[in-house]
Amino acid sequence: MRSALSKVAGWVRHWPRKKILIWGCASLALVLVAVAGTGYVMLRHFNANLQQDDISGLLGNQPVNTHPQAENIMVIGSDSRQGLSKEYGSGLVTDQSDTLMIIHIPADRQWAEVMSIPRDSYVSIPACEMGDGQLSSPTQGKINEAFAIGNLDGNNTKLGVACTVKTVEQDTGIYINHFIVVNFTGFEDMVSALGGVYECNTTAINDPNSGLHLSAGTHLLTPPQALGYVRARYTIGDGSDLERIGRQQAFMSSLVSRVKSELLDPLAIYKFLDATTRALTIDSQLGGITGLYNLGQSLRSIPSAKIAFFTVPNYPRGEVVPSDTANVLWTEPEDNAIFASFRNDEPASSTLFSTATSSTTAVGSKLVTPTATASTGSSPTAAADPAVSASPSSTASSAEIQDRTANQSICAG
Repeated sequence: MRSALSKVAGWVRHWPRKKILIWGCASLALVLVAVAGTGYVMLRHFNANLQQDDISGLLGNQPVNTHPQAENIMVIGSDSRQGLSKEYGSGLVTDQSDTLMIIHIPADRQWAEVMSIPRDSYVSIPACEMGDGQLSSPTQGKINEAFAIGNLDGNNTKLGVACTVKTVEQDTGIYINHFIVVNFTGFEDMVSALGGVYECNTTAINDPNSGLHLSAGTHLLTPPQALGYVRARYTIGDGSDLERIGRQQAFMSSLVSRVKSELLDPLAIYKFLDATTRALTIDSQLGGITGLYNLGQSLRSIPSAKIAFFTVPNYPRGEVVPSDTANVLWTEPEDNAIFASFRNDEPASSTLFSTATSSTTAVGSKLVTPTATASTGSSPTAAADPAVSASPSSTASSAEIQDRTANQSICAG
């Protein structure tokens, strides 16, 4: 085994450092290129680690996929507390999606975007199949409740993912090609396999809930510290989910960089791949280990400066419903323009405007495509409750995509 892993390490050593891949699945695919030719037994082992689910029969009518060569991959961070200490929460009777992102990979593979959706987004949730075989009633609430609804009566990840995909497709009109679920326990194992992951915080962090205490500056986080860093919320900064999303996006970049610097060690390669594959649930259409390998191959030429991270523009729902201090609404018309860019296979973030086609008009830091919704054949379902879709003009006029690229550091600004 060590001989095969050494060949993998040698292959990774010659990978240009600027060519960063996206999140754990792409990091995994990076080394699978060599494993495929030198370690069939290991490849089969890693494939067996993966949980693969087919949700195609649970989605009903989906948006029209007008760009089949492009891909939209939903990434869900599972909010299960199984195997974790009480510092990370207790008393949950069902899994929830603590993190929700959509990775857009264009047909030409020249750039990529990672769009984070705040878990406190107040949206319309369609009827979904639950663990007892019954259909839930359509409702409105936090978007992460969709994952919880599917998980009722049995903690069924498959049903939770299906309900989340249905919700996102209904509310954005974006066709979801694939999904990847990462669980918390596996996350710690991935960090442990790498000997820790570096992060940089501009101010001191003191979070009594998770026991995370860091001075300002750069740190090599242990697995528990890393989990606390991406999970902490109320005691850091302004306590918002939006600020936590920014930390998660930065940590994603640091994790991949750490993978590429530490995988020269054959044993580290094995441990990381084993931990990563055990942490993932993917859709069966992705094709298991082979599909992840193909995904990595398709992303090889994308430079880190062309991978953008941003959060869906939003504002407090309390501006519409004063009693609601916990949720956010998506800002219109900016969000519809962003969703249209995903459907039309065009970049939404300001850092990638140079790659946009002539049909796209950039205004400030926003993407405006007036005819995009009409041309896709599928548009988001309008919410019946004005408190779901209303957007104060004062907020909408000033909304921007606050984006960063994969080669930018939080401490560098």
